[in-house]
Amino acid sequence: MKAMEVSSFSTTSKAFWSCSSSPDGMLFRRINQPIWHRVSVSISPLKSTDQSLLGRTKYIIQKGHSLQVVCSRKKDIPVVEGRCMDEIYDALAERLVPTTAASSSPNFKHIVGLAGSPGAGKSTVASEIVQRVNKLWFKTSYSFDSQVEPPVVATVLPMDGFHLYRHQLDEMEDPEEAHARRGAPWTFDPERLLKCLKSLRNQGSVYAPSFDHGVGDPVEDDIFVNLQHKVVIVEGNYLLLEDGAWKAISSVFDEKWFIEVDIETAMQRVLKRHILTGKPPDIAKWRIEYNDRPNAELINKSKKNADLIIKSVDF
Repeated sequence: MKAMEVSSFSTTSKAFWSCSSSPDGMLFRRINQPIWHRVSVSISPLKSTDQSLLGRTKYIIQKGHSLQVVCSRKKDIPVVEGRCMDEIYDALAERLVPTTAASSSPNFKHIVGLAGSPGAGKSTVASEIVQRVNKLWFKTSYSFDSQVEPPVVATVLPMDGFHLYRHQLDEMEDPEEAHARRGAPWTFDPERLLKCLKSLRNQGSVYAPSFDHGVGDPVEDDIFVNLQHKVVIVEGNYLLLEDGAWKAISSVFDEKWFIEVDIETAMQRVLKRHILTGKPPDIAKWRIEYNDRPNAELINKSKKNADLIIKSVDF
């Protein structure tokens, strides 16, 4: 049996590992990691018959941030799994910090596109990873005075601010349908998001809109990504689509992550969210079937365009 070729973590590559295997199978190995990560990794043959695992590398986070990696023989898409989401947050934050520290350019930005269906937990995942990156950055930057507020080097840029305004939906050919399907790709302004991301990349800072769920409209210039921010996680539903401006948006990202979650679990989360925000249960269920589920099915098809898949663990 020929040995499998394995490359270790890189602070610049878009995938954690690359691997190739002989037709006969794969070897079991333990690989020493760079000091900054201190992770032991074992690689074992893929024995599962689960077709969803084909074409992936699996990172199963074990005690002490140990990752078990399973490579298939087809095109490889890394998958990160853990016993709980905290383990995944920690591992991905540790992934991003060396990238942040490696650049001396004042305009440097490492932009991560984080996609997933409604109910996948995108906002939570992005927020938790950003908090950990900022804490780790402070711990590894010994030059900071303990009395001085540490710099915030990571931030989140939500796609929600690029919803079309309600008055824009009113002007569509079928306003009732437009409002009922709000949240579908065509109820966003991807060209505007693309322009925002290009400005961020070229200038190192940008003002972006947020979204006021109480009012139901964007809030202009409510988010400021500045030169101090080195890691920007852009989170949203349609960031990995292949159509029109969405494809151009996807090309801006240094890394493309997708949160994988069972669609029924995701829809149950969305249902609870609808009810908590005041929708009657029957209206909430109608909205799930008429809008949220079709959107989720479309989004899940874009998973194949990710550099990394995050296996969601129920919160």
